[in-house]
Amino acid sequence: MTTVFATRTKPSSWFSRLRESFDSPVRLLPAVVFFALAIRLIVAVFAAGDIAKPTFDHGDFGAEMGWVARSLFFGHGFSAPFLPLTGPTALVPPIYPYLMSGVFRVFGLYTLQAAYVLLAINSLFSALTCIPVYFSVRNVAGQRAARWAAWGWALYPFAIYFSASQVWDYALTSLLFACCFWAAQVLHSAHRSIGWAAFGALFGVTLLSNPSVLTSLPFLLLLAGWRVRREGGPWIRRMAVAVLATIVVVLPWSIRNQRVLHTAVPLRDGFWLEFYAGNHGDTSVTNPPAAHPASNDYEMKKWVEMGETAYLAEKHDLSVRFVRQHPRHFAAVTLRRTLRYWTSFWSFDRDYLKREPFDIPNLFFCTGLTLLMLRGIRRWLRQDWRSVMPYLALVVLFPIPYYLTHASMDYRQPIEPQILALVIVGLVGMQPQESYVDEDEDAFAVEAELQPAN
Repeated sequence: MTTVFATRTKPSSWFSRLRESFDSPVRLLPAVVFFALAIRLIVAVFAAGDIAKPTFDHGDFGAEMGWVARSLFFGHGFSAPFLPLTGPTALVPPIYPYLMSGVFRVFGLYTLQAAYVLLAINSLFSALTCIPVYFSVRNVAGQRAARWAAWGWALYPFAIYFSASQVWDYALTSLLFACCFWAAQVLHSAHRSIGWAAFGALFGVTLLSNPSVLTSLPFLLLLAGWRVRREGGPWIRRMAVAVLATIVVVLPWSIRNQRVLHTAVPLRDGFWLEFYAGNHGDTSVTNPPAAHPASNDYEMKKWVEMGETAYLAEKHDLSVRFVRQHPRHFAAVTLRRTLRYWTSFWSFDRDYLKREPFDIPNLFFCTGLTLLMLRGIRRWLRQDWRSVMPYLALVVLFPIPYYLTHASMDYRQPIEPQILALVIVGLVGMQPQESYVDEDEDAFAVEAELQPAN
């Protein structure tokens, strides 16, 4: 009888132990990252040729990012965000143009090799994002949801497309912000100021990659500070250390902007240009918009003649005046952009769909994602409303500048990992936070008790 019992439990024990071995982060994450990287590199091979095709402006090489990188390559400093070689700029954040200029110096300006290297770097950033996605989801939704999230990011169409076929900061910012989000979840357990300073420094680097995530800093810090306060710790001091570290990281860039542009620009200065281009009688979704210097010769001429600071100041005044004179138009277009941000829908006009043939499949895909995201939020609120609040803050606050200016899928990329987490919860649910760690280990413990001693 003993022999029969032992024989029947061995297959179950072997399978369970194999599953636990593969599910452990040490074995799972390298496999997921390798798989994600392989897919992206294959796509990059085919996309690099389109990036490097000879055009008069090489706009596919990162547009404003690429033009600033070109200026750095030629030794003109951080300047010229458009094709003409104009003066210093703060139109784009600094990290990615400096990265591009380094690639240009090694592999040549606008070459096929440079295109593939940049796409390969982006692909690596995107593949590595599987790691913070896994741990941040595991922290709050459990092991099963974390596995789904890691594999989901590896196969996520937007993550693949925007990393392996576009030269921009999408993948870098997604990686950095996913790390910030993960760190914020466990920041309350850092009992020394150095941990909070490290978080602030990481967030500062993320802002220098893409300042759009700035609105999330207060909420992530308040979440961590609230948990410290509940434990009776010095929450105000620790939050202040994090904020100070963030300021220290971005301060040199802010000082540089003040010196060369003669106006206060903490991070970048292009909001009112994008606001004007997206609202001043232009309801298209061309990229760049028709009223933008990158696509409008008249606006480009004004940029060159007036200089960046004066040009952007004028756009601020024109934008405010336009909204006051046409509030209904502004409200209607803002609602259309809000709808587009979450569904990809803009118009069923035949001419428009000829220019944007992928809008129809994107409509079904993005709308489906949004419905699953809302389902995930609903399930999460019912089970653990505290842990879903940072996700809700991102979903509510992050898109606001894009509702006011331009709205398309590329502007979601910094928070796409968190959107995916909500989608995964909508699909597979979540485990209670206190019990997610070791379903398998509990099974092994029961099995060990049942196993007869030799």
